[in-house]
Amino acid sequence: MRLVILGGGESGIGTALLGKKKGYDVFLSDFGKIKENYKEVLILNEIAWEEEKHTEALILNAAVVMKSPGIPDTVPIVTKLNALLIPVISEIEFAAPFTQAVTIGITGSNGKTTTTMLTYHLLKTAGLNVGLAGNIGKSFAWQVADEEFDVYVLELSSFQLDGILNYKPHIAIITNISPDHLDRYDYKYENYIASKFRITMNQTQSDYLIYDADDEAIQNWLKNNKTKAQLIPFSLQNKPKIGGFINNNIMESYINEEEFTMETKTIALEGKHNMKNAMAATSVAQLMRIRKQTIRESLSSFQGVEHRLERVLKIQNVMYINDSKATNVNATFFALDSMSSPTVWIVGGVDKGNDYSELMAMVREKVKAIICLGVDNKKIIDAFGNVVDMMVEVSSMNDAVRTAQHLAEKGDAVLLSPACASFDLFENYEDRGRQFKHAVRGL
Repeated sequence: MRLVILGGGESGIGTALLGKKKGYDVFLSDFGKIKENYKEVLILNEIAWEEEKHTEALILNAAVVMKSPGIPDTVPIVTKLNALLIPVISEIEFAAPFTQAVTIGITGSNGKTTTTMLTYHLLKTAGLNVGLAGNIGKSFAWQVADEEFDVYVLELSSFQLDGILNYKPHIAIITNISPDHLDRYDYKYENYIASKFRITMNQTQSDYLIYDADDEAIQNWLKNNKTKAQLIPFSLQNKPKIGGFINNNIMESYINEEEFTMETKTIALEGKHNMKNAMAATSVAQLMRIRKQTIRESLSSFQGVEHRLERVLKIQNVMYINDSKATNVNATFFALDSMSSPTVWIVGGVDKGNDYSELMAMVREKVKAIICLGVDNKKIIDAFGNVVDMMVEVSSMNDAVRTAQHLAEKGDAVLLSPACASFDLFENYEDRGRQFKHAVRGL
């Protein structure tokens, strides 16, 4: 069986190793450059590869193709594979049949990393033999090839879900849905929503779908479509009979006829959106029959996720907050919502079809100055130019942070929450966040 892999990143290398181990004839092709450390792995394992090109003769004879989630379906080589009816799948789809482990799949426009990390923390603290993969850390396929976990917690992007045919998580979570990556979905929001719900398409009556019952897009989909999975909602607005809700500063969750309660002030994560993330992770822990005391200890000890509302330093009584992971408007909405002091907001980058009007009320209420950090800031300036007193354009993180220091007064906050992708000035959101922290520490 010939396995061709498009993309020599983390998921591609992991799939190549697993494919080789399972007896496939493996070939990896990357249209860009492959990182040196990944090349070494390929050479060491005697896996054939090429970079900076796609040789059709070596690709179009595949029995199955694993495509990296970063490659759009519209690139010529993928179009040709589709025309030849050669299955083009994601790493998750390829790796899942080779493990007996229970998988917990987590998707959503925002909150999925925090929910994934928190769920992993809960299960690991409880002593389960658990792996963490998907969009985070070492790829799922690589772990299936090298390690033997009983449970995997997988953070799944819409791009990874686009490439599944038969995969199903035993427990699925949809944290929320808001417009994101619409450039990959013909600018049709309904296509993106459908993509997220692929997480439940193969689930059966013995599986579970945990979801945000306050989310309009999720509610509408569930009204008009069917899933066989058992539904477990969580809500800040209502009190579902099964699932999670907040009642007078107490988080309550009812699952398997078991009640779990915890005072919200003892939960380490702050902010309304994080209460939802905590309820989602708690639902998983209850389904996995983890002791209540362990759940409480885990929720109060969780440290949060780097680049997500990460408090960096307080300088001259101004708090600097790194929310570089906010790559869409909805994530930035949560960030601004959680601010309790006048805010100097650093925003901008590669716009994925953003509608900034959703932020208008938040900006009026919370933001005193805006620093635009992007190659093209026109949309942001048009949206907020008349709303704030001060608007500055900069082209480097150092300039952004120094400008913010000038504009901020005692008691203010400086928030990096870009609402955009980072590729115009940075390698990725991690690079952007690290540069912010470095600049802050250099003040």
